[in-house]
Amino acid sequence: MKTWIIRLALALATGGLVLVAAAWLISSGVGGTLQGGEELTRASVPADAVARRARSVESAADALSPPDAPTKQILFGDLHVHTTYSSDAYFFSLPMIQGEGVHPPADACDFARFCSELDFFSINDHAELIGQRQWRETRESIRRCNEVAGNPEQPDLVAFLGWEWTDMSPTEPGEHYGHKNVVVLGTSDAETPARPIGARSTALDQLFTKLGVVGGSLIAWPDFPDIQPYLDFNRYRRDVIAHETCPAGVHVRDLPPDCLEVAVEPEVLFEKLDQWDLPTLVIPHGTSWGIHAPPNASLATQLAGRQHDPNRQRLFEVYSGHGSSEQYRSWRHVEVDEQGRSICPERADGFTPCCWRAAELIRQRCGDVDQAVCDERARRASDYFIAAGLDPRRFSVVPDATPEDWLGCGTPPDGFLDAYIFRPRMSAQYGLALGNFAEPGDPKRFRYGLIASSDNHKARAGSGYKEFARKAMGDSWGFRDDVIAAFPAKMGDPAEPVPHDSVPVGKLFQPERGASFYYTGGLVAVHSEGRSRTAIWKGLTEREVYATSGDRMLLWFDLLNGPEGKVPMGGEASLDRSPRFQVRAVGAYVQRPGCPEYTRALLSPERLDRLCLGECYNPGDERKRITRIEVVRIRPQLHADEPVEPLIEDPWRVLSCPADPSGCRVEFEDPEFPESKRDAVYYARAIQESSLAVGGDPLRCEREDAQGNCVKTRPCYASGPQFDPSDDCLAPVEERAWASPIFLTAKSESAN
Repeated sequence: MKTWIIRLALALATGGLVLVAAAWLISSGVGGTLQGGEELTRASVPADAVARRARSVESAADALSPPDAPTKQILFGDLHVHTTYSSDAYFFSLPMIQGEGVHPPADACDFARFCSELDFFSINDHAELIGQRQWRETRESIRRCNEVAGNPEQPDLVAFLGWEWTDMSPTEPGEHYGHKNVVVLGTSDAETPARPIGARSTALDQLFTKLGVVGGSLIAWPDFPDIQPYLDFNRYRRDVIAHETCPAGVHVRDLPPDCLEVAVEPEVLFEKLDQWDLPTLVIPHGTSWGIHAPPNASLATQLAGRQHDPNRQRLFEVYSGHGSSEQYRSWRHVEVDEQGRSICPERADGFTPCCWRAAELIRQRCGDVDQAVCDERARRASDYFIAAGLDPRRFSVVPDATPEDWLGCGTPPDGFLDAYIFRPRMSAQYGLALGNFAEPGDPKRFRYGLIASSDNHKARAGSGYKEFARKAMGDSWGFRDDVIAAFPAKMGDPAEPVPHDSVPVGKLFQPERGASFYYTGGLVAVHSEGRSRTAIWKGLTEREVYATSGDRMLLWFDLLNGPEGKVPMGGEASLDRSPRFQVRAVGAYVQRPGCPEYTRALLSPERLDRLCLGECYNPGDERKRITRIEVVRIRPQLHADEPVEPLIEDPWRVLSCPADPSGCRVEFEDPEFPESKRDAVYYARAIQESSLAVGGDPLRCEREDAQGNCVKTRPCYASGPQFDPSDDCLAPVEERAWASPIFLTAKSESAN
């Protein structure tokens, strides 16, 4: 008997050791391979195809202007592209999340050249977990991309190097600085930083570093024994977390080459970029996206002290595949009372705070309980929701609430493809209205041009050229059904709210409401004197740029009577008379199905299918119609206590366009400007005729009440039994282009 027991114990111990060893091997990525070093497609885009792009702009401009008017080229690009060197992009590529596998930097170049046919793009992977190997591969890939693009003065594509500085504070608005893309002009070792500069580690970064043996092995469990993608992932994870954080207080050129460099605030980021002394642009983006910005976050924080660098922060990403960050609204998600406590505001102006909706859901479940008990439960539901901050389990403080139950809470009722859980004081308009009066003299202000990009996490630069393939051309993601089923999320009494930290972990695997708010992405357009890298950079730094929601509209916005003549979009002028403006806009080409013949000849069928999904930028001869021009006027604050809402007039003017596919030209004046004696900012939106777009109506409101509040929704699911992979969540939208502002200073009488 004793011998049997000993043998059993030895067998169990041996089995346990085998399991522990297997878990260690899997979590360490033994047998995994690191992505990188992939070959680019070396064939050139035909020169006549590139030349056609320029001719189409010239002919459209000639139709709206005198033939002898000087016309710059309009070039389209994407300055916000992630490969699976970004930690979140790699995680979302795994099979358990219905991912399609890795997309290294080489994919971004080929996609931009042959699928979307861009003129320029940049890679902007998250710097917080970019090791030396990944940075070296990215730099080399960008160089190779430029080499295969042909003559540097007339390339088919210009590739810029960059990264994303990704900061977020889940609960403290005054410590939240948001996300910023850094783009570098040069590409050689001498012209680029030795390492990217990251921010404080995010929750996902911490997950990477703390996943450990158990977590690193368990993520492979749903696909056992086909675990190669997970071995590759863990090999990558082991590679990047082996790097030490760079020591603080050391000049960037004296730091070890293989450490992870951190800048905890924008001020530190700018100091480090000053030390590198290289031409760079820093572009805030995703500012109003409520998945990472706390409820009362404000751009005012980023205008204080040295948190803003006007020489580098000259552009602002107003739209991306994560939604629009344009418009300001006066409502709040959370208010603070006189005692400093966070409280939930009431519904107002068609906006429903989600904390209010949490209380309402509990009230609907109270049944026959005493009214005082019901009110107390509702109050707790609201408080629990607020206390959860940005934790995704906040939508489960009401037990087993479905995405449909939350209706349209947190969403502007009148916006255009707005960011998820929109933060109004992080919007472009709010930033343009702000002034910082902490120092004597002229107030500090933001003066940025408006751009858009994709923020695509699958190396698909310029992914919005056609409205299809919602999850590939956008970032909507969701776990597979079997993965969700493996993590039970049973809760208790549906009428009893629970704190978010008591919610089962399985609720983290059901991000369905947020999955509805991903779009195919936008583009930045630059008015450029040529196709070269330096010409494009000059247009970017001079803010002669505009944003589009994805369609390649043509847009010009000019002050006609500046002190020295015409001032283009992004420009500044001091004026003592009524400004007179002109807007010219032409709609985008209607797309033909499939890909151009030369693209099919240059890319292998396998690569065409994997990258482009069989559909490329393929314009026909017909253009969509511009229906109207909307003009926004913003008068920046004169003092810190001046309310912002009256200063933003949107729209200030609405100018109709003729039913003419050749375009629209309108002029207008502002006779109030010289009398007001205050500065003003103007920008124009060109609105295109309605067409179908992915996620055009994210929650698909099916019924409204008398006040216009949505009372029934059908969200765009990304997983679970309601997910339909063939549903691209198409709905009609009016695609648009946003011109960069023109900044006018009121000229004083003494200056005359």
